[in-house]
Amino acid sequence: MRTGERLLELIGRGEPPPRVGQRRRFERLALACRSLEQHAPEIGSRGRKLAMCGITGIVGRRPGSMVDEAVIRRMCRTIVHRGPDDEGVYVHGPVGIGMRRLSIIDLAGGHQPVHNEDETVWVVFNGEIYNYPELRTQLERHGHRFYTNTDTEVIVHLYEDLGVDCVHKLRGMFAFAIYDERRRALLLARDRLGKKPLHYALTDDALLFGSEIKAILAAAPELVEIDREALLQFFYFSYIPDPRTAYTRIQKLPPAHTLEFRNGEIKVRNYWDLPAYGTHSPGSEEECLEELEQRLFEAVRIRMIADVPLGALLSGGTDSSTVVALMARASSRPVKTFTIGFRNQDFNEAEYARAVARHFGTDHHELIVEPKIGQELDTLTGTLEEPFADSSILPTYFVSCLARRYVTVALSGDGGDELFAGYDRYRLRLGRTPFDLIPGRVRRWYREKIHPKLPHGTWARRLTFNMTLPFRDRYLDTISYLPAFGPERQVFSDDFLDSVECCQDPLDLFRAYYEGAPARDPLSRLLYLDTKTYLAADILTKVDRMSMATSLEVRAPMLDHVFLEWVAALPAEWKLRDGTRKYILRKLAKRVGVPGAVLEQPKRGFALPLVHWMRHELKDELRVLVEPRTLQRGYFRPAAVRQLLEEHFRQRRDHSGILWQLLIFELWHRNFLEAASASGRPSLAGAALEGKELRGIPSVAPASGSIVT
Repeated sequence: MRTGERLLELIGRGEPPPRVGQRRRFERLALACRSLEQHAPEIGSRGRKLAMCGITGIVGRRPGSMVDEAVIRRMCRTIVHRGPDDEGVYVHGPVGIGMRRLSIIDLAGGHQPVHNEDETVWVVFNGEIYNYPELRTQLERHGHRFYTNTDTEVIVHLYEDLGVDCVHKLRGMFAFAIYDERRRALLLARDRLGKKPLHYALTDDALLFGSEIKAILAAAPELVEIDREALLQFFYFSYIPDPRTAYTRIQKLPPAHTLEFRNGEIKVRNYWDLPAYGTHSPGSEEECLEELEQRLFEAVRIRMIADVPLGALLSGGTDSSTVVALMARASSRPVKTFTIGFRNQDFNEAEYARAVARHFGTDHHELIVEPKIGQELDTLTGTLEEPFADSSILPTYFVSCLARRYVTVALSGDGGDELFAGYDRYRLRLGRTPFDLIPGRVRRWYREKIHPKLPHGTWARRLTFNMTLPFRDRYLDTISYLPAFGPERQVFSDDFLDSVECCQDPLDLFRAYYEGAPARDPLSRLLYLDTKTYLAADILTKVDRMSMATSLEVRAPMLDHVFLEWVAALPAEWKLRDGTRKYILRKLAKRVGVPGAVLEQPKRGFALPLVHWMRHELKDELRVLVEPRTLQRGYFRPAAVRQLLEEHFRQRRDHSGILWQLLIFELWHRNFLEAASASGRPSLAGAALEGKELRGIPSVAPASGSIVT
């Protein structure tokens, strides 16, 4: 008996009915299951042609310019890992666009670029549009003729009807480029939350774009000039927030933005933002749970459509376990689940993942990660293109490798922390402390006079500094690295500090998001801030780069924008209540059967046991920080770096955070900037910071010839 029929039978029996709230739940779930059964022919069919891929291209600025097809194909080759199954290019006069495709549905079809009826509008597209069938039906009623079954072609015809406003109709994840021959205009667009990446650069000759920076540099290696403000942001946050990249002349198109390029000029505009927080208050907890379950189930269901094996990344935490529970409900076969673990039990959630897998009868796969990661670090720092020191890149990469052995698509629980207040820092920073009773002028005196004299690297030193800050700045200090070190800035050379002296305070961007948040309460402001910064530029960047490095597509149901808008509108007390993080999501997880042990465990996060590894197994990797090759670059003071290492190795202080940043920064130099030059490809190494050229970094010679003629 089908799931929907069982639920309807429960409701229709002559036995005493369940409570009214339960009855409504059964009715809604029955409708959802019937919808799933109606769509069942699509699951595993070839009616929908979707593809994850990488896109790239060039549009000339000068009259009569011509794009070389060989350049477009060279750009495509740099992103072949994003799409190993197919390549397509369109080159005509001043425009050239290309793509690499990873086939997900309709393995034989879906070739791009795709065009309209008269071949005057062309598109390359990375992502998938979940409301594609409804949009196609509407477009056909308007007279559009389709020559493929792809969601890509829907974008072409939507653009014909709506122009740049076509993005408002799309439900899914996407980065695409449309060239309109009649208007001689290029449109770039990125999805609302930044799940799919898109970069661009404007030169004297052309506009270049690509899913990854390396595609742009393949055509214009001279664009590698390093951005000193971006490096400063990296040392503050361990990542570079949008719209900057590590390169002065290359930018990220921010999430929820479009870029129009016409007559040699660009126009970037924002098309979406999170709605006002706390504007919707359910009548009861039961009603809230019913609607939350229905909406999340639908977000999961529409992401389970694929013509290839599909599974889930299962960390053993609340978010991914809830997603797996709903996947198991929607699937007629055991869900394939994947997790990694560590021998260090403080970081190991594998036992909880196993408990979830047993409970829901999944086909479970597990990998224990050993601390022999030197080779992977070399590989991944070359893949990342810019410095990125979130240590969870490694577990994300390893679980992606494991999953890719068995599936091509995997669902994840990403987004749960930012939607439902899952980080401990929300709970800890929102609570009042004894320091709040101390007058502000006394706290300022402490920070300015006493704090600098305390021993560096101690837990108490950082905590007392943080607790004496005003609320907003207390949180910003928590999520940034460099300010908390204060005098520890001595690790940087005078040359580097001088070069960033006039840079804007990196925290200004975060202050602006906090103050401009569409929310009144402090928690909702923090959730908005993290969604606009950390989620997009760290979490989603990490997931995209690490999964696509293995040619795995990852889908995040909790970041469905329709679901997210509804959750954002819930009052803050449904997310953080009496110190309980993810209050309503935990209730839902229990409701759908997630084992209690999973919900009661302390939050670990998807991190590595760095403190231990960097004192033992990774000691040799850290020694690159004091090699002449590293120190001659001129970023750091040799004596300060040696002191950090000595104190950490001797367990006098925990410097794992900044040492990891320095290590990633150096490996990025070696494995991306220098490796490109050594391999015989166009040189990618070099940078001068406003006339202050750092020692040991070769300058970039201009590329021979031009990308357009």
